[in-house]
Amino acid sequence: MQNLFKTTDNLLQALEPLQFSWPVTHVYNPLKYARSAYDAYLKAYGGRPKEVLLLGMNPGPWGMVQTGIPFGEIWAVRDWMGIKPHQGSPETFHPKRPVEGFSCKRREVSGKRLWGWAEKTFGKPENFFARFFVANYCPLMFLEESGRNRTPNQIPVAERKPLLAPCDQALRETVLYFQPRYVVGIGAFAATRAKAALGEMDVTVGRITHPSPANPKANKGWEDCILKEFAQMGIRVP
Repeated sequence: MQNLFKTTDNLLQALEPLQFSWPVTHVYNPLKYARSAYDAYLKAYGGRPKEVLLLGMNPGPWGMVQTGIPFGEIWAVRDWMGIKPHQGSPETFHPKRPVEGFSCKRREVSGKRLWGWAEKTFGKPENFFARFFVANYCPLMFLEESGRNRTPNQIPVAERKPLLAPCDQALRETVLYFQPRYVVGIGAFAATRAKAALGEMDVTVGRITHPSPANPKANKGWEDCILKEFAQMGIRVP
């Protein structure tokens, strides 16, 4: 377990000095200001080994940014996982993207779909986390002056390379810890980064459809879609 905490410490240290140019005006790092919640997540559900590591891209404004947990829809974190609210927020934040923690009234649709599927399929969180773990590739959320999200693949190459290197290393260390048979990117970016970072490792890298409401495919029956995708990879659900 200490390996996971050390991996997080090293990632935070590597990301701390990075600077990002306009149009990025704000950068949130929930692993820093919501670390207590993330540590509670690791302590509760970070036992090993895992069969499947599900890998997201980076935090969403109404999910991990608020709760500190990947795809961190509030009800799922508080009521299903049983993780207590944390206190903390970025030193500066965009007025259109406040950090209200577990008091936030907005819903994280991607997290609602992901964790709602996990609850419906596996029942108790212990059943899900016995085989699966959910992590994000990059812990930072980037915001433009308008409040619009800017995803890691939209960061200029000169700034992106120093960002990807420690994220790749953290992913490799996470895989070494959990020893999963499968690393499954939730969406194209995460799957691409997993393939790049884990090319020399003995693990199968796959991809499932991202549950974002901005993804038309996800809005046509996301759960049915990912069940087919898991089956094609040889992953049994439940």
